[in-house]
Amino acid sequence: MKINWFPGHMRKTLKTLSDEIKNIDVVLYVLDSRAPYSCLNPSFIKIINNKPIIYVLNKADLVDNDELKKWKKYFDSLPNSSTVSLNSTISKNKQIINAIKNILQSKIDYYLSKGAKKTFRAMIIGVPNCGKSTLANNLCGKAKAVTGNKAGVTKTKQWVKVDTWIEVLDTPGTLWPSFDDQKVAHHLAFIGSIKEEVLNKDDLAIELLKWLQENNPLAISNRYGVQVDDDPIVLLETITQKMGFKLKGNEPDYDRVISMIITDYKNGKLGNKILDKLEDIR
Repeated sequence: MKINWFPGHMRKTLKTLSDEIKNIDVVLYVLDSRAPYSCLNPSFIKIINNKPIIYVLNKADLVDNDELKKWKKYFDSLPNSSTVSLNSTISKNKQIINAIKNILQSKIDYYLSKGAKKTFRAMIIGVPNCGKSTLANNLCGKAKAVTGNKAGVTKTKQWVKVDTWIEVLDTPGTLWPSFDDQKVAHHLAFIGSIKEEVLNKDDLAIELLKWLQENNPLAISNRYGVQVDDDPIVLLETITQKMGFKLKGNEPDYDRVISMIITDYKNGKLGNKILDKLEDIR
């Protein structure tokens, strides 16, 4: 299954980010904790340039905490950056605010010494459906940014006032023109960062089952009560039979079970293993 998705609005977003970056003091780079490395958009590298970055490992409640700590240590080791991990649907804004203060401390001290008022600007970036708008709403304490649990909800940039001295620019989720590594594309598809309408859901479910068989077989057996030592296609048939999903005429309803498997993974019901492996990037 070869995946590519780069609609026109994403190209426009990259241009907007390039235009806005000169006015930005710090970048809030939101990553889905289930695939933190796959969420790194190579198109952002030149745009960010040397701006300080706060990596936000979002949806931290969906992954193993020990694995997440290793990824946090990795991102903390990158130059001019810091890292926070959270669940933006319930986390308070104190973590992010403190991280912004810490990374901009020298700038803050400078303006304080001059007795000048300064509004610092942060830009939220990330792939689709990583939780950028939810984070923006959490920061300001109100539902100002449009959100949704699917790719492509935010279509335009949105400025959000956090308090008297911080403004945050929420931007549409953006991918890159082509995926050189299809494993990255698969991971992004698993977590909902690629619009389902452009995907072959049959192939996606098979790829997901294959990954789970190799990396977290207990998640399958615990969820569906089946053995996982079969070929993933056979396993799909076994799960369909086990669930009793049938069409008229007693035919197996594969579409229903395929949607169930994909949705179960997105909702954290198929284990908490991180898709990316830290050793693969070292």
